[in-house]
Amino acid sequence: MLRVALIGCGNMGGALCGGLKRLTSRISVVAMADTDLDRAKALAAQFDGARAVADYRDALSDADAVLLATPHDMHHAQGLECLHAGKHVFMEKPLANAERECLDLIEAAESARRVLMVGYCMRFHPLVVRVKQLLDERAYGDVFQVSIWTEQHTEREAGHWMRSARALGGGQLFSHGCHYIDLLLWYLGRPVKGTHFGTNYGTPWMEREGTSNVCIEFESRALGYHFGTWGARGTRLGYAIHAHCTGGTVEAQISAGRLFAHQKGRETLLMESAPGKPIEDELAHFADCVQTGAQPLTDARGSLQGLRVIWRLYEAEEKGGVADLRGCGLNEG
Repeated sequence: MLRVALIGCGNMGGALCGGLKRLTSRISVVAMADTDLDRAKALAAQFDGARAVADYRDALSDADAVLLATPHDMHHAQGLECLHAGKHVFMEKPLANAERECLDLIEAAESARRVLMVGYCMRFHPLVVRVKQLLDERAYGDVFQVSIWTEQHTEREAGHWMRSARALGGGQLFSHGCHYIDLLLWYLGRPVKGTHFGTNYGTPWMEREGTSNVCIEFESRALGYHFGTWGARGTRLGYAIHAHCTGGTVEAQISAGRLFAHQKGRETLLMESAPGKPIEDELAHFADCVQTGAQPLTDARGSLQGLRVIWRLYEAEEKGGVADLRGCGLNEG
């Protein structure tokens, strides 16, 4: 039985609890930590024997591993302290807000021989996984374009840390789009160059971009595109992935839970999946890695590669140019 402490009991902490409730035969929740003690108590009450603490350090004594779901600018210091205390760490995305901070965490985990996994839950979504399998199998020929849309309305109250570019580490692309940059690298391989355009027009609550457009060219000459917004007042696509191949198009309607193939006017339903994030599956994978010593599918070094793509895109955007993304493939770090 893996004993875990959850650090950070806000929105993402609550979502992680949903997965933990379905894994009680494998994972025992021993503590909830949050600077808002009432919030920690509310989540702790959902798990037999879990205690609530205001200081995350007080949650470490009985735990084998921690789930860190705190604001992004806290990941570095808190993650290092947990790793130095000998704990395995599941870090909600992004790993950290700067490259040196990410490297500090990676080096600490490797030195301590502890698992450091990043919460890119979409890599465990059944539809996303099936798209990967179909592309690898060349079931519909060679892929030449993957487009990903994520359209939602995310507006936090005044003073919330997610409005701050410093606390968030950037804007919508860094905070949420990192999931989908990771998927584009997973699907299409090694990137070569790319562009980003972002704006907070329509999302004035954001210091940096609330709407983002990314285009990346890969070594294969395939293109990857991501459109994300936190300003959608309505949406038809919601979350969707289109993979255009030489023999047809694969369409994953993530929000609706359906996967289709389109070939010359013929539409085929390939599979269906329950809506929602596959948090249970990613936490089960984390437990597997802790117990077996296996490398996580969403490991920290691969996560850093996706963040390097974003930082290079931001830098090129500021200069009005095209980002050189060579060396940023998942298997190049």
